Amino acid sequence: MEDARDDSTFKGFVDKLTLGITRVLESLPGVLDVRFAEKAPAEKRHLLSWEQKNNCALPEDLKDFYLTTDGFTLTWSSKMENEVVSVGCMMVNSVAQLRPLLQSNVYSLPNAPTLADLDFDNNEDESDGPEKPHFDFHSRIFELDSCNGNGKVCLVYKNCTQGVMAQQCEVWFLDRSLFWHYLTSSFTAYYRLMITYFGLPEWQYNFTPYGLSPQAKQWAALYQPLTFHTDPHADASCDSVLNKLDPTKAFRGKPKPPTPKKKQPAQVSASKGQAVSGRHSVIKR
Repeated sequence: MEDARDDSTFKGFVDKLTLGITRVLESLPGVLDVRFAEKAPAEKRHLLSWEQKNNCALPEDLKDFYLTTDGFTLTWSSKMENEVVSVGCMMVNSVAQLRPLLQSNVYSLPNAPTLADLDFDNNEDESDGPEKPHFDFHSRIFELDSCNGNGKVCLVYKNCTQGVMAQQCEVWFLDRSLFWHYLTSSFTAYYRLMITYFGLPEWQYNFTPYGLSPQAKQWAALYQPLTFHTDPHADASCDSVLNKLDPTKAFRGKPKPPTPKKKQPAQVSASKGQAVSGRHSVIKR
């Protein structure tokens, strides 16, 4: 009995943490092997240690997330004929893996260019969006998700001052060509965005000018036809694809139609009398 109770408690916890996405995925045709990796909550001292080490204040929503689970991993596969193919992956690094963005080993040689050397000023293209991060000391960048080698989702602190703790952060996507693309202004918004896209391959490229690869488009059209669209930059704001469902309003039940009031006998007789008198007046005329 205790095992059954613990199992139901765990399922309830997973359902709340994943916003019910596990049940949605399991109901889709061909989807199987939906796996959620259970992780213990992070300790507060680890969060404080991270903030002191990196001189950045974690946003409250991200703190609450880490105090619930130290990282997040949910994967799912699809059966194509007789072959099982790994498709979706939703991931948020643990506190220990929330490290500063590191440069590739290719640039580890002496006198080799660094990421800061490869940075360039592209403010001319920023009139229609937020200021892009830079690889120099003005930005502090931490990796949230490696995106299976298709880029990196990063927690970015901009306009930083040396020796001063950074407070405000955003979530950006760094593609494989080292271009930045804005995703959300908060971790909660990014988390909902990741859930909305089911962790499909290359879903972050919906927020780039060049979009998804042909294979990723096929997966998106198959499993996320409501979210997938051909022109993701019709609205530069990512809020247009966020789930704006309000449970307090959506689940109150279907409103009952108003029942018509029955006329009182006196009113009915009076109305009939008026109708009869009207007819007589017409006949006399």
